[in-house]
Amino acid sequence: MGIRFMHCLRYAAAALSVTALLTVTACGTEESTPADSNKQQTATEQTSPITVVASINQWGALAAELGGEDVTVTSIVNTTNVDAHDFEPKTSDVAKLSKAQIVVANGAGYDSWATKSLTSSSNIVSAASVMGAVEGDNPHLWFSKDARVGMAEALTDAFSKTLPSKKAEFKKRLKLWKQSEQSMEDWADDFMKNHTDLAYAATEPVAYYLMADLGFKDSTPKGYAQSTASGGEAAPADLQSFQKIIEDRDIDLLINNTQAANEATNLITGAAGRSEVPVVKVSEQMPSDSKTLDAWINQIINSIVDAVDPDYGCDTDQDDESADGTDADDADKTTSSDDKSGSSSAGDTSGTGEKSNDSASTEPDSSDATNADEEDQDITYIRECKSSSSNTSTDENSSGSTNNDGSGADANKDDAQSSGDDQPDPGK
Repeated sequence: MGIRFMHCLRYAAAALSVTALLTVTACGTEESTPADSNKQQTATEQTSPITVVASINQWGALAAELGGEDVTVTSIVNTTNVDAHDFEPKTSDVAKLSKAQIVVANGAGYDSWATKSLTSSSNIVSAASVMGAVEGDNPHLWFSKDARVGMAEALTDAFSKTLPSKKAEFKKRLKLWKQSEQSMEDWADDFMKNHTDLAYAATEPVAYYLMADLGFKDSTPKGYAQSTASGGEAAPADLQSFQKIIEDRDIDLLINNTQAANEATNLITGAAGRSEVPVVKVSEQMPSDSKTLDAWINQIINSIVDAVDPDYGCDTDQDDESADGTDADDADKTTSSDDKSGSSSAGDTSGTGEKSNDSASTEPDSSDATNADEEDQDITYIRECKSSSSNTSTDENSSGSTNNDGSGADANKDDAQSSGDDQPDPGK
């Protein structure tokens, strides 16, 4: 009886052990099923647009164009009335930069305020880093074709890593952007081949890279250039040297930075007006009505060409031939089509009706706009000939306009805001 009872206990204990083992095994298997692992991965994968904050609207506009509907871009400085060199960000600006998934900066000392509060883990795309530029180099990198291409590739790479599911879309936008950039470079290169030995001088080296890309020689007096580059005042002897090269017509045009107006620049532009040397006005920040970075630059190039050779690419014989249907293709290359009007406004070159994506982050009520996708077509930038009946200046854009009246360098202040705080959203 006792032996039989002990056997029963052993059988019961064995049964309980097997049951417990099966239960534990089943639970372990349930926790590590591939299906549940995939569900967890899907739940953490980002599907919303990437939050991008740019220090300046030049690079913010490029980020918006390349990111399309998959990014939300905010530009801290996006008015021509604010100098990014001396900009002091508000607490809200610093907060937006710190919370951004991707921060887009210029670098080279131009916008050090944008990155000095960020941590080492911040995802920063910097034009200076892309180009190997350092503080002390000319920081106006957006006017360099090499910098634009380098930044476009760097931004696309950053977007693709942050939102891998949209990698194909990002690559497609980059390809279309490169085609558009190349169209601008092609007609600019053609102009350069037909116009050699051109020289210019500048009140401030804002367009240095652009003028170099166009083949112009920089004839700005060295003493003046060095003093302005360091933020100092030009010596009287340097101003006299500047006036002399203008009066002697040793330069083909004068570049005037509309965001760096002072007594010296007014003196120089006045001398240019009296000597009938064309003055091309260029701002540092992209005007709010420009839809893309390249559209703005294409406008400036057209103004430079207008100053040197206004008839270039605007042969009326070609227009007559196209009207007869004999040479329409050539005419299309030199005149604007229905969706690319011959207006001097940079926005008209896109032909898409799309608004710029960069928004004024310094205005609390401003909303972050997202760019409409243009995946079905690229933008072709061309020579935009001025109409003989409307040869008007574009002072309201503070860039790309040409005049010979020697007026002051701050013609844009009629419509510019008093600070970066209260400004319209260019995306609206």
